[in-house]
Amino acid sequence: MAQIEAVLFDKDGTLFDFAGTWRQVTIEIIEALAPDRPAAEEMARLGGFDLQSGTFLPGSLIVAGSADDIGALWSPLRPDLGAEGLAVEIERMSLEASAKPNLLAPAVPDLGALLTGLAARGLALGVATNDSVAGAERQLSAAGVRDAFGYVAGYDSVKRPKPAPDMVLAFAEARGVPPSALAMVGDSTHDLSAARAAGVGLAIGVLTGPAGETDLAPYADHILPTIGGLPALFDRLMPT
Repeated sequence: MAQIEAVLFDKDGTLFDFAGTWRQVTIEIIEALAPDRPAAEEMARLGGFDLQSGTFLPGSLIVAGSADDIGALWSPLRPDLGAEGLAVEIERMSLEASAKPNLLAPAVPDLGALLTGLAARGLALGVATNDSVAGAERQLSAAGVRDAFGYVAGYDSVKRPKPAPDMVLAFAEARGVPPSALAMVGDSTHDLSAARAAGVGLAIGVLTGPAGETDLAPYADHILPTIGGLPALFDRLMPT
């Protein structure tokens, strides 16, 4: 394995527990945009979300996709708004939520300390999310960890969001290292597919999103319960 010099994280489901952070917000977005209860249930079904239990399902587009993706998915149910209008509303409500610290559920008890420890190993840290850049910036700032990352990219930063490799390759270019010197950490097949397509040195899955170990195994070199296992993994793979 090539020496890892930088680590690129997905945001929701990786740095933050997805359900803990976005369950209630997703319910509110669906209820605000659906014209009636049957439409709300269909929006949830299409997006991979159980509206009754508040559970995100494996393969959920709400988890892995962008506001544009979800808007396009829901547009037949709101032809008056259309895909673009829906995306604008989804982005607006998500931005409002991402700035509220009380809504955030970090994936580990002390996220800041974990990131500081990784940086102390000489690792450059970045974020690649299918949220918008503005949403990512607000959420990371609300959690008090924005300064840990020298690179933050969203679906609106590149021509093609995940599962395309564009964000991963842009991070490698920004750091001046080959993709093989990167580790990519994510909770979805979108994240790990992007990592594979970019040719990263290490693709790491975590189980703090709706995808299970069986879902991630075909794409990941290693699977951890949470990002809290990264220091021990790096100790084992890259002993000093």
